[in-house]
Amino acid sequence: MATMLPSSSPPPTHRGVFSPRCSLQAPSHAHRVLDGAPQRRHAPAQRAPPAAAAYAREIGACVRARRWCAACEAFAAMRAAGAAPDRFLFPQVLRACAGASAPRLAAAAHALAAKGGPALAEDAVVGNAVVAMYAALGDVGAARAAFASLPEPDVVAWTALVGAHANAGELDEAFELFESMQASGVQPDVISWNTLISGFARSSDIGAALDLFDEMRLRGVKPRVSSWNCIISGCVQNARYDEALGIFLEMCDTEMPDAVTIASMLPACTGLMALGLGKQLHSYVVRCGIKLNVYIGSSLIGMYSECREFAYARSVFAAIDGERNVTVWNELIQSYINDGRMDKACEAFNLMQQNGFKPDTVTYNSFIAAYARAGQKELATQLLSGMINVSLRPNVISVNALISGLHQFGLCADALEVFRYMQLLNSADAKHWTFLDNSYPIQPNGTTITSVLSLLTDLKLDRLGKEVHCYALRNGLTSNIFVSSKLVDLYGKTGDLLSAANVFQGIRNKNVVTWNSLLAAYKHNRKPEVALKLIYEMLESDLLPNLVTVQIALLSSGMTMALRYGRELHGYIQKNWTDVYPDTLASALIDMYGKCGKVEDARLVFELSGEKDVAVWNVMMSCYLLHRMPRDIKKMFKLLEQSRIQPDPVTFIILLSACKQEGSMEEARNYFYSMEDLYGIKPTLKHYTCMVDIMGTAGLLEESLELIQKMPLEPDACLWSTVLKACKLHSNLEVAAKAAKSLFEIEPNNTSNYMVLSNIYANDGLWDSTESVRDAMTEQGLHVERQCSWIYLGTRVDSFEAGDLSHPAFENILSTWKDVASRMEQSGYAPQDNEPYCNVEVDPLSCHHTERIAVCYGLISMCGHEPIRVSKNFRMCKECHSSIKFISRDKNRQILISDGCTYHHFNDGSCSCGDMW
Repeated sequence: MATMLPSSSPPPTHRGVFSPRCSLQAPSHAHRVLDGAPQRRHAPAQRAPPAAAAYAREIGACVRARRWCAACEAFAAMRAAGAAPDRFLFPQVLRACAGASAPRLAAAAHALAAKGGPALAEDAVVGNAVVAMYAALGDVGAARAAFASLPEPDVVAWTALVGAHANAGELDEAFELFESMQASGVQPDVISWNTLISGFARSSDIGAALDLFDEMRLRGVKPRVSSWNCIISGCVQNARYDEALGIFLEMCDTEMPDAVTIASMLPACTGLMALGLGKQLHSYVVRCGIKLNVYIGSSLIGMYSECREFAYARSVFAAIDGERNVTVWNELIQSYINDGRMDKACEAFNLMQQNGFKPDTVTYNSFIAAYARAGQKELATQLLSGMINVSLRPNVISVNALISGLHQFGLCADALEVFRYMQLLNSADAKHWTFLDNSYPIQPNGTTITSVLSLLTDLKLDRLGKEVHCYALRNGLTSNIFVSSKLVDLYGKTGDLLSAANVFQGIRNKNVVTWNSLLAAYKHNRKPEVALKLIYEMLESDLLPNLVTVQIALLSSGMTMALRYGRELHGYIQKNWTDVYPDTLASALIDMYGKCGKVEDARLVFELSGEKDVAVWNVMMSCYLLHRMPRDIKKMFKLLEQSRIQPDPVTFIILLSACKQEGSMEEARNYFYSMEDLYGIKPTLKHYTCMVDIMGTAGLLEESLELIQKMPLEPDACLWSTVLKACKLHSNLEVAAKAAKSLFEIEPNNTSNYMVLSNIYANDGLWDSTESVRDAMTEQGLHVERQCSWIYLGTRVDSFEAGDLSHPAFENILSTWKDVASRMEQSGYAPQDNEPYCNVEVDPLSCHHTERIAVCYGLISMCGHEPIRVSKNFRMCKECHSSIKFISRDKNRQILISDGCTYHHFNDGSCSCGDMW
């Protein structure tokens, strides 16, 4: 990758058109002018001062062009010339002070107005401008004091004060003021309503903003386009892009979008990767003659860049030739970075300086993020530390870019180190991190915490995650919706569902992302029935599901075999995605139908999908694999080749697994060696594991050990676990001992490995060895995950956990099982349960055959013609398999059971797996 700058030199300094004084709070001589001090040093030599009208025209022109610093300097020159603004010019001066973010100059201007006699001090327009100025500066106390001095505040003053509190996040105070305004006899106008609506929308309380919007209409105030823009902009600022799109489409029924609408909606298109809508908005701009200003232009460049339409991005940049600013150049540079063309990005970096624009912190942050994502830590940190040499100070966004980029590349330890250094106050401890010093410490913000929590989630470091959680609590960062959502995700993925639920309950303004985090947590921890229940609660809270919500719901439906629920979701998708299914939803639908036993419906979804990527093909082949249809997998692979879509490593894992189902050793070898020869895909450990599995199933255990010794990769726990399971199948204690020894060295705390070895000993009747394995588990404090089965009935999912007898229909279930067991005995059925402790007298439930209990519940709860669908989190045992085969014949019922390994379709006393699973 090309480097942006030589490591030995900082970026070139700028001597362009932007004055550095724009960053100051006031022009250097302004305060002395306002105080009446002589200005010999700055006064024009031997020139008569221009008339006040000329200064007024200059200040007005600067304010209209939003050149706030220039307006302030013109005002200072006006005072130096002995002229004073009148009541018509003062509001513009005050507005310029606010625009230049100059609180000291603002206070001085306010004092000058107060000394100007009744004509100024009592003028309503000037008074309103003072309140608005302090509100814009974020000085709520000064705004309230200025408001209190007004003899009769009008709607403009009230609105400015409401805006001051809304901008400060004090929404309750803003609403109380809004009510007080009406109680005092002042009726809010559309700008007043917009100010309050915007405050709630920006704080992510979109529901309250929409309620106020409806209330405005009920009060007879007609919303303008700007009213809609307030809500759309609030949604976009809080990354609630789906809601922004919905509100935008509703707006289009009654209003024509303006330039602000377009500039607000384009980032939503970027967030949704909705290139089609983005192009429509671009076309609308052209058709309606809307000026391609820097706001729309930079948003268009960003949208096209993120959607990887780089040619369009550069054509937009060329179209705004006369209006370019630093923001537009930054978007162009980011476009090249996204395209992986660092040489062009560096060229644009130099070209923007040649055109008179000084790179800002955003420019540097883009390069820092790019180098960090590429693993070029030294270059990224050089840029970060070198910013100070060009009069720029790194901000928290700079450090966040470094942390996020290092994490994406996999340099997790380095990313955590940066986070630790962020919190240092002593520069001597910060080593080479020269941007950290006592005078300008960079404090982590919500984005920092979110990035670090994401990193810890990937590494499953729950203890460190709790420490970061405590840090966020101490520093008031848990109110950030992204931080709290990521905390839910962290606790969910590390198995702490109680903490995940507690964090979720503490979130005040829950949004779709927050709900998705909790839903995913329950699905991840094999509690899909809870996830499905929570979706109903989410809908009751007036939140609409987005694509991720629907995807989680479909996967949960498949895990519980909730076919009816899955069909309802399919209907929802057809209403909301009318063209073609997105690939993620197509994959989730195929997976759901496959796990619910509807292979034909899964294939129909596959055929109706648009341009399918390889992931969709893989999901369809996995569906056939689940139902033991290896021939269909091979046919689909031929279609994949004909479609000219490149297969990926997952495709060959599915093909090798299909060969295992058929017992085709030679065909498996052909696929294995063709991966690299024909498709350039180097075999991974998963592919070697598949080959070992095929050999082990065929009884070639010694050959499988030879393959392990010859392969160029270190065997992992999954591979040795596969060997161990093959040893169980063929009762090979010698190879099992070798595999178990290697396995326990890699995964000493995985309970399933101990259980497989225990089962091998039990199958051979070695009960002492079985007991010793169980004792070893107890000594290490290991516990077997509780078995659970689910059955979907109508609108609910019933779950049956091992040892849990609390189900309200328990007595009826037990009675049904006793009746079935009696009929089995009369038919000459002999138990085949050879699992551990089968030599101990146990009741029917204590041996954990939860799928059998779920089937019995289905018999008493469902109509006789309905298939019984049950899913389980453990592989089905022989006893349950034989029992359910008998029930399917005796009760003339179709019974479908998914045990996470195989799909069993029982009908008339036989199973689709052919008694091999």
